[in-house]
Amino acid sequence: MGDKKSISALVTGGEANAGPPLGPALGPMGVNVLQVVNTINEKTKDFPGMKVPVKVEVDSETKKFTVEVGIPPTAALVAKEAGIPKGSGTPGKDYTGDLSMAAAAKIAKMKLDGSYAKDVKGATKEVIGSCVSMGVKVEGKPAKEAYADLKAGKHDDLFK
Repeated sequence: MGDKKSISALVTGGEANAGPPLGPALGPMGVNVLQVVNTINEKTKDFPGMKVPVKVEVDSETKKFTVEVGIPPTAALVAKEAGIPKGSGTPGKDYTGDLSMAAAAKIAKMKLDGSYAKDVKGATKEVIGSCVSMGVKVEGKPAKEAYADLKAGKHDDLFK
């Protein structure tokens, strides 16, 4: 095996292109930049309009490459699930969207690997924390109330 070189970049899901930051970094590695970009876009197409961290590893001898896709930031996932472009500019006063507890749990499962939480319920608390700062309601309630419900065990059936 030859040396492996890797680059990490934040790309917009499904919209990576051969321009910066990818093209100039990949070009000198002698890899087919378009092939890499197409692979990235295929792997990130479920995150349209969201910033997604990707890591490209290139074997400098064989020019074979692998693409690892990270998970977008929690706030971006909350916005996507709640169907809003972004969080509220004045959380606490204005609410921009409403997230179901099931959607919060779905995001928590995606984020669990990179979370400090011990389990999905704990990670869901982190997701609801993001909802608080974004002005997004959970189950039609202010996120702080939904957090209290979650803590009290009202949604435990989601975490079995």
